[in-house]
Amino acid sequence: MIVLRHVIGDELRRRRKDQGRTLRDVSGAAAVSLGYLSEVERGQKEASSELLAAICGALDVSQSDVLASVSSQVAQAETTHRRPVLSVAGLS
Repeated sequence: MIVLRHVIGDELRRRRKDQGRTLRDVSGAAAVSLGYLSEVERGQKEASSELLAAICGALDVSQSDVLASVSSQVAQAETTHRRPVLSVAGLS
């Protein structure tokens, strides 16, 4: 099963690391505790829309870019992990 908070957390962490920034730096800029940001990045906490906006603002990325990337990753995972449809003789 795909857990959306894990994909969002991974995307936020990737973007932060790509910028060479620390959790402390981003948590300060987003006005969120370092521990909570860490939990969001690890997929242990769901980010509210307000918190996601603050983190994206601190990373200087748009929410739409983050969510588009997350959506693409989820779609790919769904396609990869889709269960085959079994047909019963005479039924389609």
